[in-house]
Amino acid sequence: MGRRALGRRFGWLWASFAVSSYGTGLGFGAFSFMAILVLHSGPTQVAVLAASGRAVGALVAVPLGPWVEFRRKRPVMIAMDLTRFAALLTVPVAYALGGLTFVQLLVVSVTVAAANIAFNAASGSYLKSLLPREDLLVANSRFESTTWTSTMLGPPLGGVAIGLFGPVTTVVADAVSYLLSALGIRAIGGTEPRPERSGAPRLRAGDLLDGWRYILAHPTLRPLLLNAMMVNGLIMAAEPLLAVLLLGHLGFSPWQYALALAASSGVGGFVGSRLARPLAARFGQHRVMLVSGVLRACWPVGLAFVRPGVPGMLLVIAVQLGLVTCIGVFNPLLATSRLEQTAPDRVARTLTAWSISTSTAIAALTAAWGLLAAATTPRTAIALAGVLLLASPFLLPRREHTPPTEPGKDPSPSTLSA
Repeated sequence: MGRRALGRRFGWLWASFAVSSYGTGLGFGAFSFMAILVLHSGPTQVAVLAASGRAVGALVAVPLGPWVEFRRKRPVMIAMDLTRFAALLTVPVAYALGGLTFVQLLVVSVTVAAANIAFNAASGSYLKSLLPREDLLVANSRFESTTWTSTMLGPPLGGVAIGLFGPVTTVVADAVSYLLSALGIRAIGGTEPRPERSGAPRLRAGDLLDGWRYILAHPTLRPLLLNAMMVNGLIMAAEPLLAVLLLGHLGFSPWQYALALAASSGVGGFVGSRLARPLAARFGQHRVMLVSGVLRACWPVGLAFVRPGVPGMLLVIAVQLGLVTCIGVFNPLLATSRLEQTAPDRVARTLTAWSISTSTAIAALTAAWGLLAAATTPRTAIALAGVLLLASPFLLPRREHTPPTEPGKDPSPSTLSA
């Protein structure tokens, strides 16, 4: 296919995304480490920190969709980067002064989660205005491959950094990555017109639900969101239970667990993201998304059959490799389809509603599956999640719908270019 040049402005956007992704990879699990190693928190508090930060952050982000929609997107992205930088920086400062508390970790976690949602909404809207429609899949594939390489390399390097330099090291690195991202986004340059506000001049209570109204009325976005909530929620709900099963019940060592999950996931995600564009060019974007969405659902049930020793580790590696490869193909196609199917003046609200919905589903299913595992066994809960995932392809849209265009403009892809 050859490498497609997307211009200097996209180059800065991609570089900003890369540096913040690697910072996030380095800081993966940093708050859990801080809670355990510094505050001596128990498993219940650690679980509350992980679930509440995501859930409350999603709730706080509800008014951000309409707010982002009618503002210039680059300033919003820079503001959210600086918000994350400032919030995260309070953690090493409090640690150095001996005043770090669990409540502070929770507040920072909520702030970062809400800022993540607002940033993603603004960046998705900005990307759609920056590139013509035929380049969106190329851009999303590059973002996806960057995400998976940071997932593969970041956590192991972060673990080494914590061991050598202390528990706040990766939090500092994550904070600095957001500052560098803000500088990169500022370097994009160019002019960005202020979006014209339709309807009432001020934000009303009813505006908060606009994103969900748009998604639920859309023949493609509605099933895609329901599928994403189900798949992401069940996969993430089974993840901590798999750790309990492998490390606690089956006697896997931490390095075996890290090798089985991190390495196979990183490789699979990178390979899948690189395959998305050539497969879509050959077989059609909608067909490849549908097939990869079906295949993605077939792998997790295999984790219920893990046994001790090398055979068990090989099974985990094989399942994770297959699962994440399919996810790596599916995700950029989903991101591209979502942008194509959303009207230009609805992107930020739609993406905000999407992020809030999936975050809430993940938090709710993680809590429910924790209770299920406590009432039965982790293996049983993992098996049930795998079985339910087999039904998720029925939520995928069977037909491809024509993307909307801006009123009064030529529907050709060139009308979406900056």
